[in-house]
Amino acid sequence: MDFLGIGKLIKPSDITLGGCAPTGQDDDSKVLLFETPLHGCGSALQMSENLLIYNFVLTHNPTPSGDEPIVKTNSATVHIECQYLRFHNVSSKALSPTRIPFVATKMSEERLAFSLKLMTDNWRFARPSNVYFFGDTLNIEASVLYNYGPLRVFVDYCVASLVPEANEPPIYGVIENHGCLMDSKQTHSNSKFLARVQNDKLYFQLKSFRFAQQEQGPIFLTCMLRAIAVPAAVDAENKACSFSDNRWTSADGNDEVCSCCDTTCSLRKGRALKGSEHQDVVTVGPVVFKEYRLTSDVPSDQTTINGMISH
Repeated sequence: MDFLGIGKLIKPSDITLGGCAPTGQDDDSKVLLFETPLHGCGSALQMSENLLIYNFVLTHNPTPSGDEPIVKTNSATVHIECQYLRFHNVSSKALSPTRIPFVATKMSEERLAFSLKLMTDNWRFARPSNVYFFGDTLNIEASVLYNYGPLRVFVDYCVASLVPEANEPPIYGVIENHGCLMDSKQTHSNSKFLARVQNDKLYFQLKSFRFAQQEQGPIFLTCMLRAIAVPAAVDAENKACSFSDNRWTSADGNDEVCSCCDTTCSLRKGRALKGSEHQDVVTVGPVVFKEYRLTSDVPSDQTTINGMISH
């Protein structure tokens, strides 16, 4: 596990979760696993109006290697929160999948939780480091947590920027036009949505890039995530489309909804939300891109598009 983000793996015995040792290890992903009851391993419970929050502390205390009397890294702690919605629909009556009552919709607006996460290569875990080298691929998971359902999540738009607010230039539109992954067409990269496997999750891959005037450093990805009731059909405003082999394809299998990606995909003026739709803006970052340490490792297919460099 590259806990410190410096390219060096730590010893599993040097890291604890509230005093508890790791319970397992994924050698392929270089990830340590911890398993504990919510009230275990020194957790502390907090409550907000809508959430139960269990706080944990992950501690790294480096020890000397072998017989060497020295260590080369400092101790470090990371605070971890596990958040759970406090309220659930416990009605004995079956929920109708064809509509959501106004009261339930209004309350659910406060109880939906959208998430955007960097994932490991096998998509099993959140990636422990935010550092990438040019030429790497970012695996990104968009998801929605809800107390009723089912819901299907989409990425309406995503922009890359140098600041988290995404309100200062330069800004690069990665996903636009209600779910069209423009990066795959504009830079001829293999950025793409993966075929959907769960309604409440959507995976997409993004090739590493930098702004033309930026040698290396952090980039923030700000996305509008939208969730719709599953009975609602995938349409021009709720879709996930990638460009490959000179055509647009849908992560949900119905490619015809992507035919508007080269024009305008809005069906309604003003984009007022339907009662069965929910949305929120989520930012992931900072994501740090660095040059390869060895020049022989630097990919040669480098293209500049609209002030961007994509590898």
